[in-house]
Amino acid sequence: MNKVSTSIIAALLLSGTGAAFAGEVPATFDAKNCRADYPKASLMNEEQGNVSMAFLVSADGSVVDSKVEKSSGYKNLDKAAIKAISACKFKPGTKDGAVAQTWTKVDYDWKL
Repeated sequence: MNKVSTSIIAALLLSGTGAAFAGEVPATFDAKNCRADYPKASLMNEEQGNVSMAFLVSADGSVVDSKVEKSSGYKNLDKAAIKAISACKFKPGTKDGAVAQTWTKVDYDWKL
């Protein structure tokens, strides 16, 4: 089975609400070691796009919740990105210097 490499843009951004004045640093992960497999149907249909997601990461680095903030335009690509990134181990974020549950944003770029 051929694997199509994908480009990942791990744009980990500060959450706009509360981050500036609460001393919040969002969770991060190693984008090089956390990739999604291109869905077969999406490959066949030559679907491409960028999905913007948000992940709620617990103090132990696991994903508690996730949501698509901006779709790639293709449900299969969105679902595959959420599934793959949710399975990644994150470095927990902090609030006021202490490890805490935080939201972090990730953009995943699907390109053939």
